[in-house]
Amino acid sequence: MSVDAPLGRIEQSLIEEFLRSRGHDQHTVKALPEAERHALLAEASVYASSKLTEVESRSHYLDELREHGT
Repeated sequence: MSVDAPLGRIEQSLIEEFLRSRGHDQHTVKALPEAERHALLAEASVYASSKLTEVESRSHYLDELREHGT
């Protein structure tokens, strides 16, 4: 299994979390007007990307701590 697969699942979960926080799910978002749907999904993508970056940064930080025995 590639590293991308787990990250893809996490990204999808984060997008779903964002949509739920806005009162939507994968089904209701499809019923939105195209411009609104596009804007909402763009926001969800930015949210997921920032959260993934945060997780990856923390992971790298912990790896560095382990390498240096701190």
